[in-house]
Amino acid sequence: MYSFEPNEEQQMLIDAVSRYAESDLRPVAEEAEEEGKFPDGLVEKGWEMGVLQASIPEEYGGFGEYSSVTGALAAEELAYGDLPGALAVMTPNLFVLPILLAGSEAQKEKFIPPVIEMEWKAYTAALIEPFFDFDPTDLKTTAVADGDGFVISGKKTYVPHAADAEMMIVYANIGGVTQGFIVPAGAEGLTVSEEENKLMSMSALPQYDVLLENVRVPAENRLEGDFEAVLAASRVGLAALALGVAKASLDYAIEYAKDREVFGVKVAQKQAIAFMMAEMVTEIEATRMLTWEAAWMLDNNKEEAHKSAYLASISAIDMVMMVTDRGVQILGGHGYIREHPVERWMRNGRGFATFTGLAIV
Repeated sequence: MYSFEPNEEQQMLIDAVSRYAESDLRPVAEEAEEEGKFPDGLVEKGWEMGVLQASIPEEYGGFGEYSSVTGALAAEELAYGDLPGALAVMTPNLFVLPILLAGSEAQKEKFIPPVIEMEWKAYTAALIEPFFDFDPTDLKTTAVADGDGFVISGKKTYVPHAADAEMMIVYANIGGVTQGFIVPAGAEGLTVSEEENKLMSMSALPQYDVLLENVRVPAENRLEGDFEAVLAASRVGLAALALGVAKASLDYAIEYAKDREVFGVKVAQKQAIAFMMAEMVTEIEATRMLTWEAAWMLDNNKEEAHKSAYLASISAIDMVMMVTDRGVQILGGHGYIREHPVERWMRNGRGFATFTGLAIV
């Protein structure tokens, strides 16, 4: 059975990520949201901690072994500091980990080391489609075999750093099955929107629409492995990020309630508020257990790991919206003004229902 205690190496990584999240990400989060960009060097500093590199075997340029559990622990800590910042640092994961999980040996040797061995670069992935009935297992983007390669056509949205991407993995429907295709920047027929997606939050993370019009890729760029493994790892990653956002809102609300007086009584001493905070804690802890269990099952190739990952993500979507909404509620009128970060965390929390494919651990 899985352990509830991080091992020594995991704890060292968690401590380093936590310091970065609270000392570097959190202080600039509001300004980055307003300005629509992060300060120079911030994402690079997060990348240099080596979270992704620690999940990559030495033969591919890393210095560890893949662990969904370790990735989930780090993702929660990053999001505790700032969700867009966490997603920015983790953007190369979207390219590297699917190749590690579903790529051939030749693809791993060719495509992973150049990302791992250099400074942070915009390697990304395109899964989400701009349709109300988007289903990652039934995509409208298609890939059709043609000679010694494939031709890809379709539309994608919410693609992080697409404008600067050196390569991206594009997911497409091929014969009713979702598979990834490695597409280099500048490929003929590949168009990235000039303007970033306009969202209700996360403006510091540049995201774009991508149009593919008969984009040709060689057969050796197809990831022939199991997409379900990639999707499950993405769901665990998103659940972990949701935990970080929710925990940030909870902690802030608790401190506010302990300090703020209303009619001579601390807010935290009011029974309705105390019950509310207890329910927030309960939901966070329940989702954390689901997330850790799903990550452990993925690491140990358990039969129902994909089901557990799905359950963790569904739980996280509801949990983060409830917790961040109540974080705003506990602050009363102050929760609605930007002097306090709870309103931003609530906006971030609202997006998790549409974030499938934006993270992977």
